[in-house]
Amino acid sequence: MFEATRAAFALLFSGDPALWAIIWVSLKTSVLALALAAPPAVLLGYAIASYRFRGRRMAIWLVQAALSMPTVLVGLLLYLLLSRHGPLGELRWLFTQPGVVLGQAVIAMPVLAAFTLAAVQGADPRYAETAIALGASRWRCMLTVLHEARFGVVAALVSGFGRVISEVGCALMVGGNIAGATRTITTAIALETSKGDFAQAIALGMVLVAIALLMNGALLVLQGDAHGARRLA
Repeated sequence: MFEATRAAFALLFSGDPALWAIIWVSLKTSVLALALAAPPAVLLGYAIASYRFRGRRMAIWLVQAALSMPTVLVGLLLYLLLSRHGPLGELRWLFTQPGVVLGQAVIAMPVLAAFTLAAVQGADPRYAETAIALGASRWRCMLTVLHEARFGVVAALVSGFGRVISEVGCALMVGGNIAGATRTITTAIALETSKGDFAQAIALGMVLVAIALLMNGALLVLQGDAHGARRLA
């Protein structure tokens, strides 16, 4: 264990090309997936929280239930859709980075929508009422409410990023774990552990933990700013 950990640090600080290529692919696909999923998911969360319509409780239940959807199941469904004989087979996205991005975006959407829904529901309703009374359009009213709930929305983005960068099932099934193309941190950890190469697995695990600490540290700072702003108000 000690030797493997020491070798892991050596890999990290030696600038091993294979190791950093894996890290780059993982970060790239996760950021792109978050950028793809965020606009529709935030809009969905805001709409469910702000409007009263038939089936609203069912919509809330479905969004919250989707949080526990296994990533392997998402991977299976996308594999069937993107396979050569599937409905989306002509895209040829199976075992490619766009396929991984699509899968991770699907995984991130429930997290983003559910957190946004909770943040908007927790916002003071007087902001929306005041905006409407002043003649704001629906779009402007939405931007006002989301601005007031921005710390909750940022928490949604952080949680969504953590969800996609740490998942392994969908990335493995849709991406195929191809070296230099679709091999992410989590799929590489699974592969290297099965091969007995614990040094690289530990090194990648350290990177994953460091990313989680950085993201949650940034969220903690933002939450502190939010509490300070409320006290000043």
